[in-house]
Amino acid sequence: MAWSMAYPDTYYARTIAPAPERTKLDGGLRTEICVVGAGLAGLTTALELARAGRTVVLVEADRIAWGASGRNGGFVSSGYACSMASVAARAGPDHARALFDLSVDGVEYVRGTIAALGLADAQISEAGCLGVIRYDDRDAMLRQRDAALADYGETLEYWPQDRIARSLSSTCYHHGLFDARAFQFHPLNYALGLAAEFERLGGLVFEKTAVRSVESGTRPLKVIADGGTVTADHVVIACGGYTGPQFKTLSRAILPVATYVMLTEPLGDRLHEAIRTEAAIFDDRWAADYYRVVDGDRVLWGGHITTATREPRRLADRLYRDMVAVYPQLEGARVEAAWSGLMSYALHRMPQIGRSPDGLWYAQAFGGHGMNTTAVAGQLIAGAIAAGDDRWRLFEPFGLDRTWGGLGRTGVQATYWTYRVRDWWQERGAGQ
Repeated sequence: MAWSMAYPDTYYARTIAPAPERTKLDGGLRTEICVVGAGLAGLTTALELARAGRTVVLVEADRIAWGASGRNGGFVSSGYACSMASVAARAGPDHARALFDLSVDGVEYVRGTIAALGLADAQISEAGCLGVIRYDDRDAMLRQRDAALADYGETLEYWPQDRIARSLSSTCYHHGLFDARAFQFHPLNYALGLAAEFERLGGLVFEKTAVRSVESGTRPLKVIADGGTVTADHVVIACGGYTGPQFKTLSRAILPVATYVMLTEPLGDRLHEAIRTEAAIFDDRWAADYYRVVDGDRVLWGGHITTATREPRRLADRLYRDMVAVYPQLEGARVEAAWSGLMSYALHRMPQIGRSPDGLWYAQAFGGHGMNTTAVAGQLIAGAIAAGDDRWRLFEPFGLDRTWGGLGRTGVQATYWTYRVRDWWQERGAGQ
């Protein structure tokens, strides 16, 4: 099996669509808008601006969707990493409903774009997503289902334990909520499709072009990058977990958080001894296991989060142990690839979408729910620049709260361990 060695060895790189390398920036350019970062947020912003007839230059430090945008679980569903109850507590119920509706729009944007552009390599699966809990609390599941419908118009289907057992042969799970509107896709090929359409509309993409600074004291703005400069009326920073110290205000407002994913060998009929559903699965723990079947008989399994940004040793072993703890039937399955990716999180766990005091637009902090929210960000920022759309202000209650660097990372890691203990205690109590 061949894959592009320009990308990390992931399932997505092994099944990549044709991905020609773009040139590096060489010299100076003048444009209306410069977008920095060719992940899903930057690509969506650039594409929507090009559709509005604006001239746009997109610069990327590595390759299109090289980071978390091309390495994630591939789940597309509504909502945010922050619970809607917490969103409502901070912004109010009506504001929360407006934000939730935007998240639904983000799901439909991705689905509709794949259809409109004919992105067959993006491989949509309409099998939905199933959220499961590892403790016996049926009433909590029913309350969550009812609140989702009453407060946000979201229809979730309750699955009792016997129905879950028919689909998942594991003693870990008790109850679940199924989201039929959610879907699965190939995020890297989707990103490549966005880039190709952007270029078809006249947009310019430069890869292997790291931005070193932005001169923002005067207008127009000047982006200083490896190989040259881009002078623009507007600059959008969309670097996610790879935002560097050259964007101090933005980098101080996020925590780069790593998550891990692996791909098994083809399992054949053995897979169906464990997993008998095409739905994507995630549990309710703070650092959830999330997984789905790909290629008919492989498992793509993700889990763990850490603020340590270096990939751990024996990454495949760690994820394999997680899988076998849930499905002992898969003991001995070979792991063919394992990888990590950096997401960006804000302390409030909501996306950060807006404009900084120095005039830079930004879109970041999509960790935990990025496939729909990056689409939201791209549409909102493009609409703001091209048409004066002010809906981006819905995210103002969730601003650039400072994370305090290493102290913040230590706090988040401590929180993660605390919640792991809580999850263990909750699950232990359920078994007694």
